Amino acid sequence: MISPNPEQRLALSYAPPETRQALKTLFSLDETLGAIVRTTREPIIGQMRLTWWYEALGRLDTAPAPTEPVLVALQHEVLPFGVSGAMLGKLTDGWEALLEPDLDAGAIECFARDRGRRLFDLAATIVAVSDDRIGLAGEGWALADLAQKLTETAGRDLARIRASEALDQALQGRWPSSARALGALAVSARFDMTSGAAGPGSPKRVARLAWHRLTGY
Repeated sequence: MISPNPEQRLALSYAPPETRQALKTLFSLDETLGAIVRTTREPIIGQMRLTWWYEALGRLDTAPAPTEPVLVALQHEVLPFGVSGAMLGKLTDGWEALLEPDLDAGAIECFARDRGRRLFDLAATIVAVSDDRIGLAGEGWALADLAQKLTETAGRDLARIRASEALDQALQGRWPSSARALGALAVSARFDMTSGAAGPGSPKRVARLAWHRLTGY
């Protein structure tokens, strides 16, 4: 399975032990779907590959997973927490939005909702926390990631503005202890949207994530 970046790995380590592996596997699926978009030059080929994953994820609800490591891990580690394969399959909608020839405001909003919010809402199901800030944090996290990868100025600026707004709202107040892995991801993303902020893995950022883990703020 694809490994997350070190700061994401640190944040996910904040999850309660009984849910930690499930969250890591869930985010491994996100990395896998993202790799499809990053390595596909022809949109139709990308759509075909995402469709394969959509259908394969849906079949996890009714049949044993094929010999694909991510699918096997999802069936054994994520589905027992009440997340269905059909729910996981809908994550492909967010990534498919990036295959549009023109990445307009509608496509960016679709990506935020169907990748970021959906992913974090599924994570919230795993950690058994109901909090509106989690979905909002997911939108901001996904848009911050997008803003760092876009080269087209208008789309990048829009993603950056929307990410900052969503993250600022999501990080208001104290986060519940079981959800602080997700809160830490939002904290990390907010650093990425701050001009002149310390780089990933810097002592300042690591200390800020640790403070969130300890206090929820």
